[in-house]
Amino acid sequence: MRPPLPAGRALVEGVACALGAGLLWGLVFVVPLMLPDYPPAMLSFGRYLGFGVIALLLAWADLPRLQELRWLDWRRAFELALVGNILYYLFLSAAIQLADAPLPTMLIGTLPIVIAIVSNFGSEALPWRRLLPSLVVIAIGIALVNSHEMALLGEQRKAHDHFLGTLLALAAVAAWTWYPVRNSRWLRQRPALASGTWAVAQGLATLPLAAIGMAVAGLFLRQTDSFDYPLGPYPLRYVGLMLTLGLCASWLGTLLWNRASKLLPTALAGQLIVFETLAAFAYAFIWRGALPGSTALLGIALLIGGVILGVRAFRAG
Repeated sequence: MRPPLPAGRALVEGVACALGAGLLWGLVFVVPLMLPDYPPAMLSFGRYLGFGVIALLLAWADLPRLQELRWLDWRRAFELALVGNILYYLFLSAAIQLADAPLPTMLIGTLPIVIAIVSNFGSEALPWRRLLPSLVVIAIGIALVNSHEMALLGEQRKAHDHFLGTLLALAAVAAWTWYPVRNSRWLRQRPALASGTWAVAQGLATLPLAAIGMAVAGLFLRQTDSFDYPLGPYPLRYVGLMLTLGLCASWLGTLLWNRASKLLPTALAGQLIVFETLAAFAYAFIWRGALPGSTALLGIALLIGGVILGVRAFRAG
């Protein structure tokens, strides 16, 4: 028997939390464009080093609840930190620098479909006849946005970079398909675990991984003259953006997503990752100083429409 679907208030709050997380996560797609001279490893490890430091500061206020976590909780936090944080953003930032933001954003945009399909084979399964309409609409929207972005992309990047960027973006998709499904199922097994406490725990688990990664990256980067390790050519911009991502995209985004994961079925929450895609496209267009064409606008409208259909399908339950 699958668990009951969310009531009206829980549904609204869950969707609002997913929206907030998506708006914050969208920032990670534009930062690599703002720091083009920084290797992907420095962007990934720098972001999560910032996340870990912020979590360390927040841990003092949440110490009693953190002390209640079991060894298995910390083990799961380390797994989620490694795959969903370090590896995911390492793959993504490298893909963005190789192929520009639109291509990785488009591939990451398939996550709502991939996660919804994967999670719908679990205990929360919704009848496919109610789930598929929203997935089809989202897929068409992604295809339309993709056709517009690929037309621009082909004029700006080499075929070799496109290919490598595609492979790395697909690796990021795999990492972030695993993360929300695993995270959501663990939170459902631990209903007493507060969303904020779990976000801080993941930040603390990320800190040593990011520190080790930063040190290993330094061993390689010091052997080249192309990068001034550790802060690079724009120290203040780098530190400021890494702390911004650590605070907003990592800690606050994780907190909001944890809350959404507790309130919503995983198949619905997976579809709501489309908010991240929409935010990433908006930020990329703002950074480029351009407006989306009619095809892209139609695709964006369909993405939003697909989310509405998905929410209505679960609400009908």
